[in-house]
Amino acid sequence: MIKTVDPIGAGALTDNLIRKYEEQFRANPLNRVALNAVSRTAISEVAMNRQVLAGTDFTFSNLVKTGEATNQMSSGRCWLFAGLNTMRLRAMKKMNLANFELSQNYAFFWDKLEKANYFLENIIETRDESIQSRLTMWLLSGPLNDGGQWDMFANLISRYGVVPKSAMPETLNSSNSGHVNYLVTLKLRENAMILREMHQKGARLSQLRTRKEEMMAEIYKLLVIYFGEPPAGFNWQYRDKKNKFHREPKPMTPQAFYKKYVNLNLDEMVSLINCPTKDKSYNKMYTVQYLGNVMGGQIVRYLNVDIDILKTITARVIRKGEPVWFGCDVGKMLYRDGGIMDTRMFEYDKLLGTGFGMNKAQRVDYGDSLMTHAMVFTGVNLVKNQPTKWKVENSWSDKVGEKGFFVMSDRWFDEYLYQVVVPKKYLPAKQLKILKEKPVVLKPWDPMGSLALMH
Repeated sequence: MIKTVDPIGAGALTDNLIRKYEEQFRANPLNRVALNAVSRTAISEVAMNRQVLAGTDFTFSNLVKTGEATNQMSSGRCWLFAGLNTMRLRAMKKMNLANFELSQNYAFFWDKLEKANYFLENIIETRDESIQSRLTMWLLSGPLNDGGQWDMFANLISRYGVVPKSAMPETLNSSNSGHVNYLVTLKLRENAMILREMHQKGARLSQLRTRKEEMMAEIYKLLVIYFGEPPAGFNWQYRDKKNKFHREPKPMTPQAFYKKYVNLNLDEMVSLINCPTKDKSYNKMYTVQYLGNVMGGQIVRYLNVDIDILKTITARVIRKGEPVWFGCDVGKMLYRDGGIMDTRMFEYDKLLGTGFGMNKAQRVDYGDSLMTHAMVFTGVNLVKNQPTKWKVENSWSDKVGEKGFFVMSDRWFDEYLYQVVVPKKYLPAKQLKILKEKPVVLKPWDPMGSLALMH
């Protein structure tokens, strides 16, 4: 007997199956209505829940005093903007200013330089890895992207301080970072190749480091061309809200400016995360391998806690008048123009006739959700001490939301909020003790190793 072979193969989409799907689609007239609507109008407009839109306001029971909205432009610097936006409030209060910005370009320059050095050091460390290994491919995939984490931000500030925006203003490339990322990444991958080939030819570690230092001189030159020279010192004078003139008697270093006008003890800040996946226990410390920017700096450290604990501490900090840096999956259920983040913002299930049933842990496990963006909490609405919504300071200009500020429903907080940074003093005693524990080391590609870089 001659064995016949299915020309299409098992599991393929046969003609019979496709005809069946066509018949099922045409059998429901609502599918045709959805087709007609979505083919001519953005699906987010068709599926928008008008009740949520009409029922959302920007009034909050507890607010933190803020400046005007900032604008990261076409760059992934949200984590730097969020960090500097929390710090500028301290400077505004110290100087009695209505509005003020710290230089995001200054921090960006040093982050790029430190990331380049961090990348090349990791290439040296992993020089015996195969070029095809998952680790090598991961290191090469993004040596200089714009994103970051709180501990990376803290490393930059501890090392380099801060300067007013006027001391190192924006350039075309700090606001539009695609080209600098392309060319400097190209150079770094070439440098990685050179270092690995030197090792294969028998070069000593000291020789690799000497060559790396030469490479870094070229990276520094490129970054200065793109971003300008970071000031080692600058003159500072200003007028406060009462029109009183102030001038520093001598030039200030960035570290001196930070100490006098910001003076936040970064060692007292802690990152709390909420990751409910089975592989990450609550009340346990975590870090991520090869996630960082400054060699010798503080490693990324997370304390994983239940969402209610995270939420309670966040609200407590806001009630004390302090802003809170946070990381989230901003693109989910976001009405960008209106500045609304709500899990019921879009009724895709009703429009499309299909449900979307994964919970937070499942979305993380199956690659549907992770932290993509950092912003600042500047308010919370409490009803009987329970939050109903949160005020968010974004860095997407004053053209979206309410002059750049967004409102996040408490439902959205539960589902898409992953990280907050708060002073240790607000933690319960149980969590304070856990901070001293040695963190579990996660793989570089773990979802909790994602960087905030949306724009």
